[in-house]
Amino acid sequence: MLLWSLRGLFIVLIAAVAFSAVGDASDSTDPTQLGQYRFLFMVIAILITLVLIAVDAALPRKNLAALSGAFLGLVVGMVFAYGLGLVIDLLVEATARSLQGSSVVGAIKLMIGIVTCYLTISFVLQTKDDVRFVIPYVEFSKQVRGNRPLLLDTSVIIDGRVADIVATKILDTELIVPRFVLQELQTIADSGDKLKRNRGRRGLDMLNKLQAKQDVDVRISETQVDEPGDVDQKLVALAKQIDGRIVTNDYNLNKISQIRGVDVININDLSNALKPVVLPGESIQVRIVKPGEEPGQGVGYLEDGTMVVAEQSREKINQQVTLAVTSVLQTSAGRMIFGRPGDGGNTGRESGAGKEPGPGREPGRRP
Repeated sequence: MLLWSLRGLFIVLIAAVAFSAVGDASDSTDPTQLGQYRFLFMVIAILITLVLIAVDAALPRKNLAALSGAFLGLVVGMVFAYGLGLVIDLLVEATARSLQGSSVVGAIKLMIGIVTCYLTISFVLQTKDDVRFVIPYVEFSKQVRGNRPLLLDTSVIIDGRVADIVATKILDTELIVPRFVLQELQTIADSGDKLKRNRGRRGLDMLNKLQAKQDVDVRISETQVDEPGDVDQKLVALAKQIDGRIVTNDYNLNKISQIRGVDVININDLSNALKPVVLPGESIQVRIVKPGEEPGQGVGYLEDGTMVVAEQSREKINQQVTLAVTSVLQTSAGRMIFGRPGDGGNTGRESGAGKEPGPGREPGRRP
């Protein structure tokens, strides 16, 4: 909004300067011709201004590293305006001596100054989120208040646990949802598949819930990313661009981010880190809910969702059993506990303990 206000003020100033310049320079001209000159000069000036604004709006993202030294602030803009003014004086002296000292030349110089100031201010407004300003031989690092921003992935928004984490008030940094992530959520919510549609709508509801919370700031980022590929690639590129961290529970995105040097907060890892520690030999109680993959195995779940594989318990489905923990398998996808009925157990892993029982898919997959 501020940028478009600047553009509107720029058009008004150019039109006013063009209108007044023709009036001051044409006092001896017929009033009819004066009006025509005013209108023609003002239209030309506005057209040039609109073309300049269109070019500026077509390039919403500037690269400070590539344009370092091009704009060094308003001082450099004034230097350019002064140099162009000298060129105009030479042209006027060589072609139309009658215009020397007239207000037309002054008006043209003034418009050049306005154009230069507009380009400089517009450039600063559109690059204020860059990590640093690069000047030859000198580097100024951007000072960021608070922690680095967190970029939310589609899967973690649909998962919904990030809203519970925000409710604990442990996060004091800004949460950013890129526009392309929001578009992916909308695409999923409009899917013809009922399951995907429900997941997409759940994600949109969770995003509204996050925005309604007063404990953290949630912002929809309009930053454009010139990165080919899917949403994951764009998310990693944006995180590198703004020096942010990605919040996800997608295993593949986690690996891609690590390869490209982007910090990731994996919700599954965070959840596993907060689960109680269970050591081999300890006793736990669990309700067997389904048979396992290996003969004699039963599968149950603790209150926190941890999967428990119970040996010699296939026949005890829908029953509460006491198990002695034999081993614990910890992965980024989750934690699995292996045990057998009784008060004690060995410390070795039973046959088939390294396999995930029953059909299913790895948690954390993208929708």
